[in-house]
Amino acid sequence: MPFDYYPIISPYSTGLAIIVAVWLDALLGEPKRWHPLVGFGNLAAMIEQRLNIGATTLRVRLAGLLAWFSLLVPFAAISYFVTNSALTHDPIAWLANVLLLYFSIGARSLVQHAEQIYQPLSQHHLEQARYHVSMIVSRDTSQLNENQIATATIESVLENGNDAVFGTIFWFVLFGGTGALVFRLANTLDAMWGYRTPRFLYFGWAAARLDDLLNLIPARLTALSYALCGHTASALKCWLTQAHTWYSPNAGPVMASGAGALRVKLGGVASYHGTVKQRPTLGMGEPAQLHHVLHAIKLVKHSLILWCLIIITTEFLRSIHFA
Repeated sequence: MPFDYYPIISPYSTGLAIIVAVWLDALLGEPKRWHPLVGFGNLAAMIEQRLNIGATTLRVRLAGLLAWFSLLVPFAAISYFVTNSALTHDPIAWLANVLLLYFSIGARSLVQHAEQIYQPLSQHHLEQARYHVSMIVSRDTSQLNENQIATATIESVLENGNDAVFGTIFWFVLFGGTGALVFRLANTLDAMWGYRTPRFLYFGWAAARLDDLLNLIPARLTALSYALCGHTASALKCWLTQAHTWYSPNAGPVMASGAGALRVKLGGVASYHGTVKQRPTLGMGEPAQLHHVLHAIKLVKHSLILWCLIIITTEFLRSIHFA
């Protein structure tokens, strides 16, 4: 067979784009200034203040749905035009897709937030650790002890592994940079509006349900990757027996599988907006401790490597099949 016909992966492949974007994220992290998601969040807050008014439940729900579409549709249209315009050449469109994924993914930020908690916690500086935990969770952190801080951190790492990393990659594989961007923007709106508080109970209903829909498949792939990269039998058992007890249909499988993979217990008592909740127990083994935070970070990193290997291998096998 002549050399020109040997099957190779395109230099503008999806797999290579993911690897480059992940590498950029690991090297540069999130932009320190003018981060697109921060700007989007500010815009979302302004629109919410103007539209989250109404005398009836239906009107507020419709306002929330309108706000969701009015925020996402323009960004989706612009990103699609940039990455798929007939006026652009493959290298330009490919680079645009890489940059959109880089801005959307948050692997390094996830690790940095966890490490910011781990460092003071390892030195028993609880006030500082509580402050950093408060930056990534919605529960009241002012009275958390060391085990509760570790629990909150691990839960956030596992759940945001899906939201900030694997779900983003999943939609990038399907729809390129536009898919990744829309997923992260929808996830941002859910994080801002998807609370069962008087202010957002109805207005944030659409954002929460649409985010659940977008996460339906990615969450289960994330749970599977956690199982494969940790204690597999324990992860699968916890996933099958405990996921349905959690409040979120997508966070349940992710956190149950992750807790089982780490052989650690999560859940338990937590205070949200002044209300104390007894949450179901996820996982097995000992209660969350300091060293489990590092294990959770490693689990996400190993799962990311697994995803990249599977995507690259799949593209290579397809190139052989169609050669």
